[in-house]
Amino acid sequence: MLKEFKEQRLNEIQELRSMGIEPYPYKFEKELTAREIREKYDYLQAGEVLESEKLSFAGRVMSIRHHGKTAFFHMKDDTGRIQAYIRADSVGKEKMDLFKRHVKIGDFIGVRGFPFKSKTGELTIYVQEYTLLSKALRPLPEKWHGIKDKEIIYRQRYLELIVSDEAVERFKKRFKAVRVIREFLNSRGFIEVETPILHYVTGGAEARPFVTHLNVFDIDMYLRIAPELYLKRLIVGGFEKIYEIGKNFRNEGISYKHSPEFTSIEIYQAYADYNDMMDLTEELIVEVVKRTCGTLKISYQGKEIDFTPPWKRVRMRDFLKEKLGVDILEDPDEVLLEKLEEHGIELEIKNRAHLIDKLRDLVEEELVNPTFIIDHPVVISPLAKRHREDPRLTERFELIIFGREIANAFSELNDPVDQYQRFLEQAKMREEGDEEAHMMDLDFVRALEYGMPPTGGLGIGLDRLFMFITDSPTIRDVIPFPIVKPQKFEEEEAEFEGGFEE
Repeated sequence: MLKEFKEQRLNEIQELRSMGIEPYPYKFEKELTAREIREKYDYLQAGEVLESEKLSFAGRVMSIRHHGKTAFFHMKDDTGRIQAYIRADSVGKEKMDLFKRHVKIGDFIGVRGFPFKSKTGELTIYVQEYTLLSKALRPLPEKWHGIKDKEIIYRQRYLELIVSDEAVERFKKRFKAVRVIREFLNSRGFIEVETPILHYVTGGAEARPFVTHLNVFDIDMYLRIAPELYLKRLIVGGFEKIYEIGKNFRNEGISYKHSPEFTSIEIYQAYADYNDMMDLTEELIVEVVKRTCGTLKISYQGKEIDFTPPWKRVRMRDFLKEKLGVDILEDPDEVLLEKLEEHGIELEIKNRAHLIDKLRDLVEEELVNPTFIIDHPVVISPLAKRHREDPRLTERFELIIFGREIANAFSELNDPVDQYQRFLEQAKMREEGDEEAHMMDLDFVRALEYGMPPTGGLGIGLDRLFMFITDSPTIRDVIPFPIVKPQKFEEEEAEFEGGFEE
């Protein structure tokens, strides 16, 4: 079916070229978007014509209704859809016949004409001339929602964007949120910076890295799991307020809230601590939600999340003691392990850090509205400064929304001796089989030895935040081209062909 369809379209292209018509011209002067046309002329009354106003528009043809010597059709650009009307006594019989024969759903065309409101009250472009701009060789899906396999949507995101206005708006919302973040931070004196994606040593998070090979030096390198240690090197070098928005890569599983490739923002401010970063996190996310959703009370998957500040702040030790009856500072490992086993949790690695992490995972689901979990034990916070009131703890917080970690931040550890000892402890954990433990980064320790001022640092997982503002159930719905299991092209074609309509 698809093969015959493509052959038919290729024959059409040959026919057009034999007539001196190029089906893929270079340019068209598009003056207005669909949204601008609606905003400018929506005041017209049903049946009213504005022949004195000339306009040009271009987009993809999404539907056509032929009526003898006339036709109504809808065109789409990235701001929406608009109706157009063409008739033989306006464009001429030859051009009308050409339109009927060669302009099909999926093609791009440019039109020039004037606006009017149809008798049913729909704003419409009266076409006086048109130009074929791109001939589609494939048909659009008959019914997009009839495609059950989300993997096809993720592999061929361009198809979802073509047929689903909602998908276009979802990604526009994501990209607007990134712009809001930049505007917010730039207005406060932060400088956007760039750091390497290829790392000699991984650091800045507990994760399994992707390994690659640099031929020129014949060495293995790693795709970054976090930009943290390089950003702090910039603080050592004299920058005081910086941020980076970029990709991180972690060789881990895929789930509704995990992607091996994801986008984060990390922010560092000299002479600040984790209390300052809590305030900054709250103010930044409130601004993003307000400007993208228009309200601070949003509906996510049928439940309300209230972003209205101030947000609740809870000490991790007190939270776990209240919810699980364990004391993560005083109770021995056996008690923590027994509590996990009560909840059916089995661990391969049973060091204290993993025990505490798994206990935390058990209760975070209960937190729906934004909540700061603060003051984590040193054993699970190798890059955070010890708490000024209790050296067993660190000045660290995680922001939990709807049971998911959205942000992680510290009063940054700037004592090089303490940092070196923490790296040694992490190295020991790696030797015991923990592939996610931090590697020893001696150059970072050396940088700290030159002196780093008191610093507050913050990382936010942007994809998870964007899930909330777009009401998306899975992280892959907000990543334009997420990682999916590969499939042979021929298999994908055979699987998808049944969803086509000529």
